[in-house]
Formats: sequence, C-alpha cells, structure tokens
Amino acid sequence: MNFPADVKYTKDHEWIKLTDGNVALIGITQFAQQELGDIVYVDIASTGKTLNKDEVFGTVEAVKTVSDLFLPVDGTVLEVNPILERQPELVNSDPYGEGWMIKLQVTNPDDINELLNAAAYEQLVG
Repeated sequence: MNFPADVKYTKDHEWIKLTDGNVALIGITQFAQQELGDIVYVDIASTGKTLNKDEVFGTVEAVKTVSDLFLPVDGTVLEVNPILERQPELVNSDPYGEGWMIKLQVTNPDDINELLNAAAYEQLVG
C-alpha cells in the first residue's frame, strides 16, 4: 500500500497536501478507496462554502456503499476536481494524484501539522 510522505492523513482516511501557500488538495487515501471498492460517483456540492474541520464536504459512492467525506481542517472550498464527474474511477487508480477531490483555501495552515504523518497513518491502518 502507498503512504506518500508529502501528505498528511486523518483517522477518517482523507489526505491533505499544501500546494501553494495556504491552498491545499484533499482526497481519500489508497486504504479508503480499497475498502470502498469501485468508485462510481463523487458528489461534492460545497464549492465556495466555508466549512469547519470534520464537517462533511461531500460523498463518494461505490458499487455497494456511500461514504461521507470529512474536511481535515477549516477552510473554504475553492474547486471540485472537474475530471471526477466524468471519471470517478480516478479515485481508485490515482487517489493521491489525478483522483484529488477538492482544492481548499486553508484557514490556518498550521492546523495541518496536527494531522497524522505517513508513518502514523500506516500504523493506524496496519
């Protein structure tokens, strides 16, 4: 299983990566997509909304289940990955790359340091 060191992780199996100042990409982990199975639909209608840590920012639908997506830190949703509307399976094939879900303007970038690093997340999912 892949645990990139350049992202931070949540216990709810989301990842976050700062890309430019206080702008970050967020998606679900390889572990999460494997547990869900084949992703068939990503439903995120939170563009422009300011949300708090642990609030639901959307859902991901797999063949057998639907799962909520939780925000790892406070921020404003700037963009939803437009490719996922046509190709939700990218969440399965490239969860840390083209399968990112949202771009977030992070309220306080220091909050990201409180999340799990790769080693701690790997230990969590063991």
